[in-house]
Amino acid sequence: MHYASYVSTDGLPTWGIAEDGTLYTLGPGGLDLAPSLGEAVRAGIFGSITREQYRQAPSVAEADVEFLPAVGDPGKIICIGVNYRSHQEETGKVEQKAPTVFTRFADTQMGHLQPALMPASTTKFDYEGEMALVIAKDAWHVPADQAFDYVAGYGAYNDFSVRDWQKAASQWIPGKNFPGTGGFGPYLVPAGDIEDLESLTLETRVNGEVRQKAMLRDLYFSIPELIAYVTGFTKLSAGDVIVTGTPGGVGLFMQPSGLLSDGDVVEVEITGLGVLRNTVRREEDGAAGGASS
Repeated sequence: MHYASYVSTDGLPTWGIAEDGTLYTLGPGGLDLAPSLGEAVRAGIFGSITREQYRQAPSVAEADVEFLPAVGDPGKIICIGVNYRSHQEETGKVEQKAPTVFTRFADTQMGHLQPALMPASTTKFDYEGEMALVIAKDAWHVPADQAFDYVAGYGAYNDFSVRDWQKAASQWIPGKNFPGTGGFGPYLVPAGDIEDLESLTLETRVNGEVRQKAMLRDLYFSIPELIAYVTGFTKLSAGDVIVTGTPGGVGLFMQPSGLLSDGDVVEVEITGLGVLRNTVRREEDGAAGGASS
């Protein structure tokens, strides 16, 4: 099943299940099973709703709603850098001994079809197509061989990056936390609905041109390894998000440059998880100042 978060035609932020272009509302304005999709994960009801149940809910066409980030209220968003071999090769960061970790703030996220906001203070705006996972239950010191027991579901993510701010110092957080730069959605798919995770293909397109393409088996640190590592240093709670890394093919390392411009349409498609689409919009009234590369 494909779960989504959205603002319905009555203006209420809510969530539901998508089927054939229709959204069956399970949150506010519908069956009201939980106030948000994140709360549904925390309540343990995500992934347990049957077709017979959700077909009784009020419905709305997908075309008539405003999508929100699949999970808009996580306590933590943990992002993993250079975690595909192809991206390690283009960055020169090969044979890592441990995952590269940084944080993204929840209020920097946006949903499917929402604009990706290119800050006025940058000339180096980039895409990073990724797969995100959502934690199902409290997780602390999780062994790798038990890690999948802690995954609620998966969705497409675009970790839009402000490269000059990212590269200005050794810490990446400034370049990863501008408003409207963390695309998440359109759907969150329960982990139990995916039969062979490693066979999924991730593809990122800019204006229809394929820029990134990889299978999930190409991750350098696997999902169990990531969960074991992250929960080795921080406690995760239900609804928290881990963004697992991007393949090679980012705009920064293309010749000629493949960095983004106003009006570019960026799509991240993952087998079975849907297509996340965002259009770049240049921010004209951003804060003054900038960062050197």
